[in-house]
Amino acid sequence: MLTSLSWVCWVFPNLDIAHQLGSGLNGLGLGAVGFDWSSICSYLGTPLASPWFATANIAAGFAIFMYLIVPTAYTLNLYHARRFPIFSDGLFSSDGQKYNISAITDSNFHLDLEAYQRQGPLYLSTMFAMSYGIGFACLSATLVHVLLFHGSDILQLSKSAFQGKKIDIHTKIMRKNYKQVPEWWFLCILLFSITAATFVCEYYNDQLQLPWWGVMLACAVAISFTLPVGIIRATTNQAPALNVITEYIIGYIYPGYPIAVMLFKVYGNMSMKQAIFFLQDFKLGHYMKIPPRAMFLAQVLGTIIAAIVHLLTAWWLIETIPNICHRELLPPGSPWTCPGDHVFYDASVIWGLIGPRRMFGNLGHYSAINWFFLAGAIAPLVVWLAHIAFPDKPWIKLITMPVLLGALSEMPPAKPSY
Repeated sequence: MLTSLSWVCWVFPNLDIAHQLGSGLNGLGLGAVGFDWSSICSYLGTPLASPWFATANIAAGFAIFMYLIVPTAYTLNLYHARRFPIFSDGLFSSDGQKYNISAITDSNFHLDLEAYQRQGPLYLSTMFAMSYGIGFACLSATLVHVLLFHGSDILQLSKSAFQGKKIDIHTKIMRKNYKQVPEWWFLCILLFSITAATFVCEYYNDQLQLPWWGVMLACAVAISFTLPVGIIRATTNQAPALNVITEYIIGYIYPGYPIAVMLFKVYGNMSMKQAIFFLQDFKLGHYMKIPPRAMFLAQVLGTIIAAIVHLLTAWWLIETIPNICHRELLPPGSPWTCPGDHVFYDASVIWGLIGPRRMFGNLGHYSAINWFFLAGAIAPLVVWLAHIAFPDKPWIKLITMPVLLGALSEMPPAKPSY
């Protein structure tokens, strides 16, 4: 089935620059058109469920990033960009060859520093390196945007909630007709989950590498970002991810432990995502007048069933499909290339095994990418000042920098054609 068409590559099949610009798989996707709706909705969700301004922000961010920033960086040969593919999730040595990860890893999956110094620094493709910079900018933009555009609302609503002054009609109806979910139900699940995670990490510390304080810190990060990310999700149907900041934090604190970094990332990022999904479901149930306790039990039961099914399915796939996720050994056109898992593995090497200090810190050659944090913080401020200066231009406040930047956080593994 034809899922996409890169007409630039079709017209110029033997021209390298045409493949770099036009390929929707390994290029920038200039002119590439997707035909498969499931592919179009695979990473950012269906555009039919998002407000038009959010879709416009996504399109603008994609165009600026893919057709301006990345080609410019590649043309200027930043970080020796021309030695590597313009779009790839691979890890490379300085000569453009595949990086030998096994050569710098000891038997306990820790970094062998002497071997790493012999092997040399790790390099990323232009797109991959820039996508991390955009991830930095997206996080700082999220905090500043929420503070500037929603800070007063958060303060007022928080006061009303604690004082019980303002109760909407839907809440009145629900409280009148149904028993509410006691807070201790939520607290019991929270304490059980944290205790179980801490016990597993401590009991299997030789394999999992993450100490108990890592679990606590990950939970603190998730709690801190749930409100700002939830506001962006509620207003745009897009949610910035915490994968980059969680990797950055634990990678600096606890370098050389790739499995620990991945666990911290899961506990920090996915806990926040699941919290927002639960809030989303509760909000839907609230307006549909579903009994809160029934909603709560359905969510808990659904989570348990989903966890078991996902684990068994993954286990079955690994046991039954030969060479699953091994791209070099799979036949052409195989659907079992596992792009998301490859990027997850790459992140464990970049942020865990080698660590952010040797990649993005004072020991790394990508240290300038940290300036994206500042750029992301300034961008919403510029929009806010423009909105204040031109109040008769209502479209200005619709420029949502976390969405404009965050649309690219899934690339890679996402491709320009979907």
